[in-house]
Amino acid sequence: MKRYLVFILLSFQGLWAQVQFETRVSKNTLGLNERLQVDFFMNIDGDNFDEPSFEGFRVVAGPMQQVSQSWINGRSSFEKIYTYYLLPNQKGTLVIKQATIEYNGKIYKTSPVKVNVTNAVEQPRDPNDISVSADHNLYLVADVSKTNPYINEPITLVYKLYFNNIGITNSAEVNKPKYNDFWSQNIDVKQFVVEEGMFRGQNFRYIVLKKVVLYPQKSGKLTIEPLSLDIDVQLPTNRRNVFGQMLIKEDRKRVSTGAKTISVKALPEAGKPADFSGAVGSFDFRVTPTKTSLKNGESLDLVVSVAGKGNLKLFNLPKPEVPNALEMYDAVHNEKVNTPLSGMTGKISDSYTIIPQYKGDYPIKPLQFSYFDLKTGRYKTITSQQIVISVLDGPTPTDAVATPSGSQKNTAVANEQFKYIKLETKLEPMVIKDFFGSKLFYSLLLIPFGLIPVIVLAKKKKEAIDGDVVGNRIKRNNRLAKKYLSEAKKHINNKEPFYVALEKAMHNFLKAKLHIETSEMSKDNIKEILLSKNANPEAVNEFITLTENCEFARYAPSSSASIQKDYEKAVSIISDLEKQLS
Repeated sequence: MKRYLVFILLSFQGLWAQVQFETRVSKNTLGLNERLQVDFFMNIDGDNFDEPSFEGFRVVAGPMQQVSQSWINGRSSFEKIYTYYLLPNQKGTLVIKQATIEYNGKIYKTSPVKVNVTNAVEQPRDPNDISVSADHNLYLVADVSKTNPYINEPITLVYKLYFNNIGITNSAEVNKPKYNDFWSQNIDVKQFVVEEGMFRGQNFRYIVLKKVVLYPQKSGKLTIEPLSLDIDVQLPTNRRNVFGQMLIKEDRKRVSTGAKTISVKALPEAGKPADFSGAVGSFDFRVTPTKTSLKNGESLDLVVSVAGKGNLKLFNLPKPEVPNALEMYDAVHNEKVNTPLSGMTGKISDSYTIIPQYKGDYPIKPLQFSYFDLKTGRYKTITSQQIVISVLDGPTPTDAVATPSGSQKNTAVANEQFKYIKLETKLEPMVIKDFFGSKLFYSLLLIPFGLIPVIVLAKKKKEAIDGDVVGNRIKRNNRLAKKYLSEAKKHINNKEPFYVALEKAMHNFLKAKLHIETSEMSKDNIKEILLSKNANPEAVNEFITLTENCEFARYAPSSSASIQKDYEKAVSIISDLEKQLS
């Protein structure tokens, strides 16, 4: 009797055991340059593990899987852990989102974990490793040409990477600055040239990484966000190989420019012209007609242009006023502006097409253009000359003299007076038949009764499908195998996610065909079951070999050709086993 009681208790032990699936981190607060170990722990053999996106982090290594099972004093314990090593990309509070697994047809999720990322911290060095440190030999600097400009005065920002006694192999942007409240223009650096210069009283080599021209758009203290880079460096050590050559240590260093504060001065109110549109710099202003004498039916172009050096793209040109007898069309804007490191230079213009309506001489009033001169610190105004347009022939403007400006354009044409009256009618019956007692009423009344047998049959069919636990599991695993095989094809150009998806596809195929769980997937057990089902021994060996290679191939170097070959081999093996096991 006791023996049966112990057996019953052990049988229900798995039902009483609580499913545990949680996220564990090595530390909750770390520096920007420290690594974080993240473990996804579960006490059950969960399937289809789905990792979170790790937003705000860069995955340095992982996933690494560890499985352990033990039996102590009549109690069994099971542990499965997926481990990742992460490097934060930014400061602040970052969240490791939920991971998911599937177990016995249910989905389990971890709870989100918050991690606080602070400034970079000094890390202890190995006393036996006497190598050059990157801490005092690598700096990222943002040189600002002027920290106290006027609004719309150009300033230059040059990013330089200083280094000494170390080698640089690669770099990647971590934080890309956004130039809020600035108009910005990047200047391409076509090639990196190593130069020498003084920095902090020492001789350094440096390269110019980036150049930007900025125009502040408002006054006050404006902040330029920092640029942060991950630099792959080579550090010389005191160790040498058998040939006497110095050994090099590979490392990665994160460097940042830090934020820059620009104090922008507002343009003075004293002496500001009423027509000032925001032009700052040194300019020349012209109003030029293509012709001043023309016949009836001909046209001319009136070009209003500004040339010089300043914020040419950031203000509007004045608009000319013409008499009513001249019809002026909207302007065509044209820009011929270059933006070197010193700021915008070139010419902008508005070209207006003008067509005369009547014979006579018509003056165009002078235009004024005002700008703020940075050299003198004062406003300047340029006034164009009056232009007279002579129309040599055509009708005389007898009726237009007493007509208000623009009225000739609003005169309605007689045959268009009734243009907007509806020409088509839509009649509706005066007596509307009641809905109650109509054919539509009885149809809507009887349809629900006709649907009752359909609903009953559908419910019985669904209950039969839900009751087939084994069949549903096979269908689910078949569906997952196709899903992950399709996902592997999508990632065929990305090694690690390709082999993760390929491995999941092959595991789910086995579970669907052999009716086994993940814990039963040992090499010998799989081989024995496949051969017992009359599978081809060669296909079985190829399947097992490819499964074992998936984990290794994720970390070993491989080419796109080998990845394509592995995918084709997996499709061929699964297709062969599908036919042999059916």
